[in-house]
Amino acid sequence: MLELRPNCECCGKDLPPAALDAMICSFECTYCANCAQSVLKGTCPNCGGTLVPRPIRPASKLANNPASAVRVLKTHGCATAPVRAA
Repeated sequence: MLELRPNCECCGKDLPPAALDAMICSFECTYCANCAQSVLKGTCPNCGGTLVPRPIRPASKLANNPASAVRVLKTHGCATAPVRAA
C-alpha cells in the first residue's frame, strides 16, 4: 500500500492525501508537480525513475489506511541534487 507521504521532498509543500499535484516514483519518493516538472524534469533524483501522478486514496479508506505523517525533505532542496539518467 502506498505511504502517501505528506510533503514535497524538494520544497516542503504540503501534499495531503487528496492533492492533485502530488507526483511519485516507484519507490514512493514524493514531489509537488511544480518541482517534479520544473526542477527535476520528470525524473526522481533518488532512483532515476519516472515521476507520475500519485493516486488519490478515497477518504472512506483513510480511516483504516491512513497516510504517512513522516515528512521527508532534502536539506538543500532538489536544485543541487544530481538527477540520474534512467
